[in-house]
Amino acid sequence: MNAPVVGLIILAAGASTRMGTPKQLLLYQGRSFLRHTAEIAIASLCQPIVVVLGANAEQIKPEVSELPIQIVENPQWAEGMSSSIRVGIEALDNLNQSLDAVAIALCDQPFISSQLLNQIVEAYQVTRRPIIASEYAGSLGVPALFSRALFPELMSLKTTEGAKQIIKKHSPEVFRIPFPGGAIDIDTPKDYQEFQALADESLQSRTGI
Repeated sequence: MNAPVVGLIILAAGASTRMGTPKQLLLYQGRSFLRHTAEIAIASLCQPIVVVLGANAEQIKPEVSELPIQIVENPQWAEGMSSSIRVGIEALDNLNQSLDAVAIALCDQPFISSQLLNQIVEAYQVTRRPIIASEYAGSLGVPALFSRALFPELMSLKTTEGAKQIIKKHSPEVFRIPFPGGAIDIDTPKDYQEFQALADESLQSRTGI
């Protein structure tokens, strides 16, 4: 069986209003969240990769501009995640018309890994389920993969709806991949402080420092 062609959209268009500074540029392991997510995507089986920027695009773009990815700007970013998903799918389709599926990731899930993305692609290859979603905190979410058959539904999401709506709608058909680290939500400076403490702890336990 041929490996599926899976493009990846990294959503990075939000204004981070509650953080007070662009979340995309917060640091993790010496790199910005966006750079970290982009490098993980590049090291995965997903190809091509599109980063969707919106708020603060000019400030954020230099973080990833020399990487082998496509950067697109969503002028309607303020309308919510659905508009960025639309822009991302259009860009991916222009890059490769023979995509079998698309994976969607956020730039503010720092515990995402290439292994997780590969697990998602491999689960799709084996099961051919229309959706492969990450499972955390008792719910299903992104990173998630959607087969080409669902592109029209992704394209017609209403303003503030994200991909979760489609995952919910098709829940009996979803294949789940455990991703406990996906439960980390970083929206405020306090969230970021707590995350940094957690990241330091996890680094210490891995390195025995």
